[in-house]
Formats: sequence, structure tokens, C-alpha cells
Amino acid sequence: MSTPAGFDELIHPATRLSVVALLAATEWADFAFVRDSLSLSDSALSKQLHTLEGAGYLEIQKEGGGRNRRTKVRLTDPGRTAFEGHVAALRAIVDSAGPATGPATGAAQRQPHAEAGR
Repeated sequence: MSTPAGFDELIHPATRLSVVALLAATEWADFAFVRDSLSLSDSALSKQLHTLEGAGYLEIQKEGGGRNRRTKVRLTDPGRTAFEGHVAALRAIVDSAGPATGPATGAAQRQPHAEAGR
């Protein structure tokens, strides 16, 4: 299967996808809110934000100074478009796998092995 149109390698890693998904639901978000919502360290979040900013997917705005310095982030229009395209591509991948057989299938397949050891 080929990669569907819209699949974005830059957004795809779990941490960046989580950041972009969180930002897609709002206009602006405080750095601390994003950090705490995703349970990331300051440095880990900062690295991901700068990667996304470098791609033009988000804007970082710093306000104030000293201890009152506040950092806010938002998705840009190209970032929002890339996220929506990536989500559509992920849906296409999942849909192409066919209908789900239900959550019990995996457990049912594993259970005989577990019972065999009893």
C-alpha cells in the first residue's frame, strides 16, 4: 500500500501529533498548558515546538519579560491544513485495513495459549 496523500512525516511522531492535535482545538495556548496537558518537560516541548515552527506549522509568541515572561503558541493556517490532511491520511490507512472484528478477537486468539499452560 502506498502512503496516502496528506500523510505528513513531520507531524506523525506521537509527541508532535499530540501537540498539533491539542493546538488544533484552540486559537492560542500557553506553553505551560501544552506542557502540562501532554506531560512533557520544558525542553522536550520546546524542541518539538521549534521543529514545527521551522516548518511554518506554528507561531510562537513571547510576551513580557523576566519572571513574567509568557510563551503562547498557535497553529498557522498551513499547520492546520497539514494536520487536517494528516488526520485524513491516517483515516484512509485505517479504513483500508477493512472492518474491525471487535476488541475480543485479539483476546480470544491469545486465550487458548494462556489456558494451555494451566
